[in-house]
Amino acid sequence: MKIAVECKSPLLQKSLELFLSKYLTTLKQCDIVVRDEACLNDSRCFYISCDNNADLIKPFSKSQLILALENRYKSSVVKGLIASEPKIEEEHMNFDILEKRIEYLTKEYQQNILKSIRAFYEK
Repeated sequence: MKIAVECKSPLLQKSLELFLSKYLTTLKQCDIVVRDEACLNDSRCFYISCDNNADLIKPFSKSQLILALENRYKSSVVKGLIASEPKIEEEHMNFDILEKRIEYLTKEYQQNILKSIRAFYEK
C-alpha cells in the first residue's frame, strides 16, 4: 500500500505524514491519495473531513486511519483499480539499477584509494 498526502491544512498534512511514514510515496507512484478536500474524478482519493460523506470523519486515531486505508486498498485491489504486481517488478528493477551503480562507485573509490597509496609510497 503506497500513500500520498495532499492536504490544505498544514497541521493535518504533518500529522498524516507522521502517522503514515512507512507508507508514504510520491503522487505518481501512490495507490491512495489522502486529501482534506473532496475530489470527484480521482478514484484514488481518500477524503478526510468532518462531513458525513467523508471516507474518514475527524477526529480519528492512527489505528482508525490505517484500518480505513487498508480497507480502501483491499477494495481497490478487488475492483481491479490497483495492480500490485507490476509495481513490485518495478521496485526490483530499480533495485538492480541501484545495485549496479553502487558496485561501479565502489570500484571507482577503490581505484582512487589505491592510486593515493601508490603515490604516497613512490615518493
